[in-house]
Amino acid sequence: MKPQRTLTDRSARHAGSSPYDQYARQLAARRRAQRTGKRVMIMLLVLGVFMALLCGGLLPALFFDSSSPLEDEQLQAASCNFNNPGGGAELGSVGNLSKEQMGHARTIVDVGWEMKVPSRGWIVAIATAMQESNLRNLAHLGARNDHDSIGLFQQRPSQGWGSELQLMDPRYTSRKFYEKLLTVPNWQQLEVTVAAQRVQRSAFPDAYAKWESLAIQVVDELTRGGTYGRVSYGANPMCADPGVVSASGWVVPTTGPVGSGFRTRERPQHNGVDVIVPRYTSIRAASAGTVVTVLCNASTNNCDVDGSPQVKGCGWYVEVSHGNGFMTRYCHMVKQPSVKVGDRVTAGQLLGEVGSSGNSSGPHLHYEVHFQGDPINPEEFMSAQGAPMRA
Repeated sequence: MKPQRTLTDRSARHAGSSPYDQYARQLAARRRAQRTGKRVMIMLLVLGVFMALLCGGLLPALFFDSSSPLEDEQLQAASCNFNNPGGGAELGSVGNLSKEQMGHARTIVDVGWEMKVPSRGWIVAIATAMQESNLRNLAHLGARNDHDSIGLFQQRPSQGWGSELQLMDPRYTSRKFYEKLLTVPNWQQLEVTVAAQRVQRSAFPDAYAKWESLAIQVVDELTRGGTYGRVSYGANPMCADPGVVSASGWVVPTTGPVGSGFRTRERPQHNGVDVIVPRYTSIRAASAGTVVTVLCNASTNNCDVDGSPQVKGCGWYVEVSHGNGFMTRYCHMVKQPSVKVGDRVTAGQLLGEVGSSGNSSGPHLHYEVHFQGDPINPEEFMSAQGAPMRA
């Protein structure tokens, strides 16, 4: 049930295309990557089985054995693997980025891979380099130079980053960036702009945010879906498990089966999804951002008791603005939320607990995602962020 008052989050657009356009392209790219991953996996499995049977003299059994096919979830997991692009891989293109810029991005990813930095860090690093140098390895520009800033990340010899010669080496500067990033507490759960600022100490601390969507697209292009990777580094990163922050910085707010979906035929005005979970289950911020609404929204003016289908409103609810026009809403909490308006929250931070206040017939979380004030399908959006909603 949507609240009786609404909030419109209209953050500024950036660099020629809206975040929703980028989200839509990202979703389409992921689906293509999934289809490609499935085809490749099936071909490899078929080839492997064929060779094994051939070498073992059991090929005739192939035509008589009724083995079960690979399960869909196995194929989904396989399609979420990603690979280090490697120096010899052909560079794709993203937006208006040149081959030179994509080459520098690949260097950043390669170094992150070698250092076992989670793929969330690759996004932070590329977004930082986009802001600092437009992904160009800039030498000292003389009178036009910003102090003694050098290279991809515009690091300064006078601040101890290294010599001028070292800072013109993209691999060296990438490594120095990651070394500093890894010392930042809980950096994986921070907004990209916050994590980047704690490394760079820029005079424009919020400027990194506008590059996050493009950085995600670049990492996806270079790694064939690397933003699906978990926060924790592993030999074979898969889609983020429930409760694990994805490389894109998103996490499911709570884990459970989806009861009522987004704008179904039966409920065309249902602007979110209902996650069916027990009372007092933790509700967590789906991504880093700022709390913009904490409100009791019920026609009875009492959100500390169970509501009913006859009560209007969202009960106790929270809204979090994530920048770039995105906002999430969490309804029907059991008691006053754990956060207040103006709080900066990290991905996965506790917001409150599941209840049944407001327009509700039983304990559940009603979860919405909005772009520029308009609801979008939470399940599709969360899947695109590498944090699929599943029980």
